[in-house]
Amino acid sequence: MPVIETFGLTKTYVRDFIDVEHGRVRFSFWNRKVSALRNLTLSVEAGEIFGLLGPNGAGKSTALKILMGIIFPTAGDARLMGRPLGDRSVKARIGFLPENPYFYDYLTGREFLNYYGALYGMPRAARKKKTEELLELVGLADAARLPLKGYSKGMNQRIGLAQALLADPDLVFLDEPQSGLDPLGRKEIRDIILRLREQGKTVFFSSHILSDAEMICDRVAILVKGELKNIGKLSELLSRRVKEYEVAVAGASKETVESFRDKALRVLENPGETMFLVEKEELALEIVRKVMDGGGRLIAFTPRRETLEEYFITQVAGAAASVGAQL
Repeated sequence: MPVIETFGLTKTYVRDFIDVEHGRVRFSFWNRKVSALRNLTLSVEAGEIFGLLGPNGAGKSTALKILMGIIFPTAGDARLMGRPLGDRSVKARIGFLPENPYFYDYLTGREFLNYYGALYGMPRAARKKKTEELLELVGLADAARLPLKGYSKGMNQRIGLAQALLADPDLVFLDEPQSGLDPLGRKEIRDIILRLREQGKTVFFSSHILSDAEMICDRVAILVKGELKNIGKLSELLSRRVKEYEVAVAGASKETVESFRDKALRVLENPGETMFLVEKEELALEIVRKVMDGGGRLIAFTPRRETLEEYFITQVAGAAASVGAQL
């Protein structure tokens, strides 16, 4: 049985508009419907890391807020762990990190987790033990005695993730969990998400950081302007065909570099190293032979397949072109 199921989830906002003309405010008697989410239907299996991907304003946060019961859909329905949205027994098994969490500024990191542990009904000894474990896990053990008002955005993301894991949930929702983190922090979050999967938990997260999603997701769904454009395993979505070859060499003569400049898609020259980007394998191998015959050496030979970022840009560009044609 799927852990998450959505059936035609739709969210439409009705917004009134005000016209300002020559310093006078005129209230209009018309409104406009804005679709934040359109007919979203998908399912997530137990133990999956599922990525909901899309540009800003695609409807990712709207979808998560509906699943968490923070807002209600205009149409459609959803189920979590086989139960309707809002079921209290299911909520006790869910962890949630919003995109822009707001915390009590004057609590320390340790006090904050202890407070939420009390709200969860955890015994004092259990929440003290869990608090220390999570502070260590998210890399905030040294900042546990600092008030949250002194935390950076990245540190707030970390303490928010610790809060989401405090009650040992079976299902974890994370809205842009890597937002505000440096590369090391993003790696640590990726490692934590992978560890959750090893523990049998299901992770549903939204993100626009495609490289991270590509590393850890079992499946992804791509949202554009509130609509689901595609869903599936990365191996199914991305082309396995080699698109280009990167050849990095050292010691290539100027004559050799110039002889291939017009044949290559790109040539990058750095002190002691030259990189050729070519479309055909035969040309890549020819470059290697020519360089080595001239006394140079091969540093790297890398076939490049389609990346999630390239696929994503194609999907977004296609959606934009479709909208433009309709206009």
